[in-house]
Amino acid sequence: MLDERELRLISEVREKIAVASRVLFVTGAGISADAGLPTYRGVGGLYAGEPTAEGVPIEEALSGRMLQERPSLCWKYIRQIEEAGRGAMPSAGHRAIAALQTKRREVWVLTQNVDGLHTLAGSRRVIDIHGDIKALRCTRCGDERRVSSYENLEAIPHCRECGGMLRPKVVLFGERLPVAKLERLDHELGIGFDVVVNVGTSAVFTYIARPTWITNEKGALTVEVDPGETRLSQLVDIRFRRRASEVLPSFLPADV
Repeated sequence: MLDERELRLISEVREKIAVASRVLFVTGAGISADAGLPTYRGVGGLYAGEPTAEGVPIEEALSGRMLQERPSLCWKYIRQIEEAGRGAMPSAGHRAIAALQTKRREVWVLTQNVDGLHTLAGSRRVIDIHGDIKALRCTRCGDERRVSSYENLEAIPHCRECGGMLRPKVVLFGERLPVAKLERLDHELGIGFDVVVNVGTSAVFTYIARPTWITNEKGALTVEVDPGETRLSQLVDIRFRRRASEVLPSFLPADV
């Protein structure tokens, strides 16, 4: 149960969002954990620092180099990620952000997650910086397709057009971030945000922490919703050591 201090802070955030012209939610695995997906690492995580059955670190197994050299091994662990989230539905946190977007034109999401749950919840202004695991692209001809799951895919799926190997449109370890998405993020940060809310992300990557740094420098409101300690915990104006679904729905103004 939320205590009196938390309720007061929630009211403050809600009031700020109600009058804000532009709001950004930066989300990580924590928001999808409420939908039943395992976090990447940590307690209950999909990979808890142990090597794979093949004896290689998971970062190597899920790398662009491994996809080229040993595609069957890379696809094995790509499948594990997809299977872990198969059938998952958006959490209350995802739905709260989507509801706010329907009433506020300039509400954006920057997410590290590849599960597509923000889009499934109804969000449209989403920068999925690491991609979407349900989107596939041919490594030979570039043909693209979407799938609802990997259940009926071959162990190494191939293109229906040219027979080339398919891959998910996600950023594997050792690969560069998509230029178009970085440019979109830079554009939106250049305009600026009145409120930035970090949700369930450790913010270890500079491009994920950067919105909070920039917004802090401008004197606008920064918020964190995360049960644990992150690199942004001591930087944000308001912090909730709570799960996303416990707090985000309460941020919605009365007209949402």
